[in-house]
Amino acid sequence: MKTKLAIMIFLAASLSASVRADDWSPVKDSMMTKWGEAVQADAAWQEYPRPQLVRKKWVNLNGLWNYSVRSESADQPSSWDGKILVPFALESPLSGVGQRLSADEALWYRRTFELDELPQDRLILHFEAVDYRSEVWVNGRIVGSHVGGNLPFSFDITSHVQRGENEIVLKVVDATDAPGKYQLRGKQRANNSGIWYTPVSGIWQTVWLEEVPKTFIQSLKITPSLGPNQIVLQTNVSGLPADGTKIKAKLTSADGQATAEYAGDYDKPLTCQTADGFALWSPASPVLHKLQVQVLQADRVIDSVDNYFALREVGMFRDDAGHLRFTLNGKTIFHWGTLDQGWWPDGLLTPPADAGMVFEIDFLKRAGFNMIRKHIKVEPRRYYYHCDRLGMLVWQDQVSGGSENGKEWPKWRRLDPNHPANSRPRAATENDPLDAEWPDEAHTQFMTELKGMVDHLYNHPSIVVWVPFNERWGQHRTMKIGTWIKDYDPTRHINIASGGNFFPVGDIADEHEYPNPHFGVAETQFADYVKVCGEFGGHGWPVKDHQWSTAKRNWGYGGLPKSKDEFMGRYEKSLHLLGELKKQGVAGGIYTQTTDVEGEINGLMTYDRKVIKISAEQLHAIQAAALSP
Repeated sequence: MKTKLAIMIFLAASLSASVRADDWSPVKDSMMTKWGEAVQADAAWQEYPRPQLVRKKWVNLNGLWNYSVRSESADQPSSWDGKILVPFALESPLSGVGQRLSADEALWYRRTFELDELPQDRLILHFEAVDYRSEVWVNGRIVGSHVGGNLPFSFDITSHVQRGENEIVLKVVDATDAPGKYQLRGKQRANNSGIWYTPVSGIWQTVWLEEVPKTFIQSLKITPSLGPNQIVLQTNVSGLPADGTKIKAKLTSADGQATAEYAGDYDKPLTCQTADGFALWSPASPVLHKLQVQVLQADRVIDSVDNYFALREVGMFRDDAGHLRFTLNGKTIFHWGTLDQGWWPDGLLTPPADAGMVFEIDFLKRAGFNMIRKHIKVEPRRYYYHCDRLGMLVWQDQVSGGSENGKEWPKWRRLDPNHPANSRPRAATENDPLDAEWPDEAHTQFMTELKGMVDHLYNHPSIVVWVPFNERWGQHRTMKIGTWIKDYDPTRHINIASGGNFFPVGDIADEHEYPNPHFGVAETQFADYVKVCGEFGGHGWPVKDHQWSTAKRNWGYGGLPKSKDEFMGRYEKSLHLLGELKKQGVAGGIYTQTTDVEGEINGLMTYDRKVIKISAEQLHAIQAAALSP
């Protein structure tokens, strides 16, 4: 395919979507962020979606698509209900629809694009995320299907396209929390109240086309290590590599002053040592270096991708009192962050714009936080890119799920045996297991999505902790899952069940307590684990005219304060108590939460991000006073 063809795809794709201002508007009377208010139908999420594997020839397919909601068993529709703005989910105000999808319905999408000639190489159709079960047709022929609502998937559509107009049709089924489905959905629930939020169905991240060679780099795995400073590069080459196919890697330091080049067989790991000019990465100095990887056959470049990498290494050490502490690049670091749901009033799971994500990360950095716990949600790839370049550590949760029949969540045994929630001894019995029973099929899907998330996000230096379970939500086969993920990615810390039922696997023991932090630091069973307060706070403060719904219960943990001064006082008290726990052996703390979300008004800023409840400067001063060494 020629460059001209890629340009023609872009022009024709835009025209064929019939994008006009009068075809779309956000759902009326919805809470909006300033970025949502600025969204235009022909310019939604136009940024390159994959910052770690960059090619120049790509076409964005976001914009207005036809949509229709039908019975799940109905055939492909011949008429359409209207226009939906991709990549915003059906239920979101920015989709222009704002309609709920029931478990027995299917959501259909359709759009066209044009080709002025047939591709000479390969044409890949990418979906960054579609919730939950998808089937895709191109020109009336099915090209594939996908299960899971949080990760990218793609199809080679080269043999399905034709000169002139081409049609893409997508069918989506989303059971959300329907009983017996064990669907991984995070905070989504049909009855969205309390800590549960509005369901999300369909496309909720970017859709795009990419031109690649017949033999191309499908993925990279970059593993950094220190002493000596190096990366190990594993390249997944798709197609039919010929004998003698080589990989060439060129490393360039962030300042452009140092370079290093290495070459090796395409199907073997390539170790690349870095020169002295390659600085280490940390939140205080988030240095990203350039990496170009090429596929060579007979010294001819077949494919080339641009990437970045960082040199950093996570670890632990035991302090003089015998407590395990986190390290980064061999230096002690206290993980101090917020619980971050990643929900937006106008886009729900989809941020209204790339700039909205940057705003939040930048605010938290200025407020003195060095970490974000991304709570049971996988963000768009660009989110992690911004964490990488801005210097924000990430604890990444697996998206939770279950059958929603009450049996897939085990009894909760708090880490402190004296906690009043523990009505019986901690030891599990046959009738009181600390693990739930999941069917094999549901567990297999859980593992598919867990492995997919680790593979998908592996190259981001910002991610330092994997969290397979939040509390005991869907907690099952804990030892098996913990052992697997620790073996699969030994380069990061494993927090097997943040605030959930403790099992002796992974690296971290994590206690949740509201409103003030707590940890039984004297408990000897946690001597070989890093002790953290994985959730606390949640102090609520309602801001007039910035509440998602005054008809719903607006709440915070510990009841609502009577004044702004009381709200500030509660926050300062929680931080002071965390500081005392830090002295006693706790190595990290996570405050709930970054923003208000629907009926939860316990954020540091309002749900629409228009009011900062405690300024970044105030937060930084409080944190410095309470948590300084």
